[in-house]
Amino acid sequence: MQKDSAIFDLISRELDRQRHGIELIASENFTSLQVMQAMGTVATNKYAEGYPGKRYYGGCEVVDEIETLAIERLKKIFNASWANVQPHSGAQANGAVFLAVMKPGEKILGLDLSMGGHLTHGSPANFSGKTYQALHYGVTKDGIVDYDQLEKTALAEKPKMIICGASAYSRDWDYKRIREVADKIGAIVFADIAHPAGLIASGLLNDPFDHCHIVSSTTHKTLRGPRGGIIMLRHDFENPWGIKDPKGNTRTMSQLLDLAVFPGTQGGPLEHVIAAKAVAFGEILSEDFKAYGKQIISNAQAMAGAFVSRGYNLISDGTDNHLMLIDLRNKNLTGKKAQETLDKAHITLNKNAVPFDDKSPFVTSGIRVGVPAITTRGMKEGDMETVVDFIDKVLMNADDEAAVTGVKAEVKEFMKQFPLYPELG
Repeated sequence: MQKDSAIFDLISRELDRQRHGIELIASENFTSLQVMQAMGTVATNKYAEGYPGKRYYGGCEVVDEIETLAIERLKKIFNASWANVQPHSGAQANGAVFLAVMKPGEKILGLDLSMGGHLTHGSPANFSGKTYQALHYGVTKDGIVDYDQLEKTALAEKPKMIICGASAYSRDWDYKRIREVADKIGAIVFADIAHPAGLIASGLLNDPFDHCHIVSSTTHKTLRGPRGGIIMLRHDFENPWGIKDPKGNTRTMSQLLDLAVFPGTQGGPLEHVIAAKAVAFGEILSEDFKAYGKQIISNAQAMAGAFVSRGYNLISDGTDNHLMLIDLRNKNLTGKKAQETLDKAHITLNKNAVPFDDKSPFVTSGIRVGVPAITTRGMKEGDMETVVDFIDKVLMNADDEAAVTGVKAEVKEFMKQFPLYPELG
């Protein structure tokens, strides 16, 4: 068979791009080589609708063991009693949770997308906002989740589900308070920990499992695995909301969630990706991973300090986790302009709305910056000063092509200290 040189040449270029640039997108990371190797295996050839021991196809005895190992490792990471590793993405994991416990038109309460929430927490552009009656809470002027507003809205509207979690929020969550509010109205608490999951796994942030009924996550970002989704329960339970399966039978929460993933939202699972998830979960169970989590937080706080010292306005004045949200209005820049100019210098991050933004989501007043990927590359606190210096040089000279090109050359030289996949040549 002839090699597809067009695609493999493009993949080689993408490897070059990743090696030579500074990756600051908060939702990205670099997997280990063995995670990638597991994903590119013959497991991709196997169709395996169903669950281990209960498949609709023959020949699943080996992938049953792969999936079971992934489940057992994940349960150990989060001290969970049940887990589903089949969701193809975080959004699909969230879709399955909604399908398991919600009926169309019922009320959900989540953090507003414009305040740092996620599309799948009730955005009108997303299935979650189209299918369910979406209510929202926001953040205070100080950039902290407005728990008083959350409680007031919950008590007045009595949503069936309260969602906690975000895509651009730099502080830890008060899961205990949210559960106390939910218990007053008999609501389900659903935590989407896609961003901070790796830090929670290392015991460095509050544990949502102590207070939330259902928890979902992606497996990339701070978990440093392949792209995919997961759903977990610390304790399975007979659901007190009387939710029934499609045949009208009352089920435990784990049974409802399993049915919502398959056959509810997906057909055959991606067993090659599940194999890669299992590898990543094994890495997370090592002591090295906890040290990695601590370094992420140290790097994020060092970077936040470096931005503040240069006059940048950080939402909530800092960070507890792996990311920060920066309002650029005092620098007379838009998020769009910042992202596009930094791209030219091989520094990658994303434009992002800030709370109470006066610009459109396509322009934005802010940028979101995260440190998981550069921490994986081996950077430490002192390197954060250098990275912020590069960013500041570019943004303060955004219309000076020569200056931006000069930073690009500096970035390429700087990144030689932090090799990426040297085994790939």
